[in-house]
Amino acid sequence: MSLAASLVPVRSAGRPELAVPYADVDNRDGARQAVEHLLLRGRRTIAAIAGPPDSPAAADRLDGYRRAMLAAGRQPLAAYGDFTTASGGHAAAWLLDRTPRLDGLFVASDAMAAGALQALRKAGRRVPEDVAVVGFDDAPLAAFTTPALTTVRQPVEELGSVTAALLLDTDLDHPGDPHPENPILPTELVVRAST
Repeated sequence: MSLAASLVPVRSAGRPELAVPYADVDNRDGARQAVEHLLLRGRRTIAAIAGPPDSPAAADRLDGYRRAMLAAGRQPLAAYGDFTTASGGHAAAWLLDRTPRLDGLFVASDAMAAGALQALRKAGRRVPEDVAVVGFDDAPLAAFTTPALTTVRQPVEELGSVTAALLLDTDLDHPGDPHPENPILPTELVVRAST
């Protein structure tokens, strides 16, 4: 039985791959904020470590990074990870091999950014002196990395509340009817020592 045929009301926290109503955060704008922050810090060669291409959030973050880079007249350069610490380390090492002059890094999750920090340290690159790093999520680990990670904060609690409100607002006689709008919540740059 398909989800739509079940008549069970469904609302997603985050833009889903399925056509169901959702609430999400502004992943594109969060990436823009990260890139603009790196540019304002004087970084010239800024690469991205993106998440899996089939993830809507990862795709939006990569799109925001690319748009901000092109708007600044810079060429985008990205490697991919899977939102794990290990994949962030591998992607950072790959980028350093191909772009020795790399001096800025936007990473699509804090877990991958933690791996990138380890790879940079292993390569003898100081953060933020040689390479400035910005993550995404403001996960608890961001405040405890060395150095503490500048990151894009998602309003996770508000996202949960808005998604629950969408679900509670569902017309139970017509649970499959789309909600008139999919709320997009703003993100916020949290500046710490990695930039």
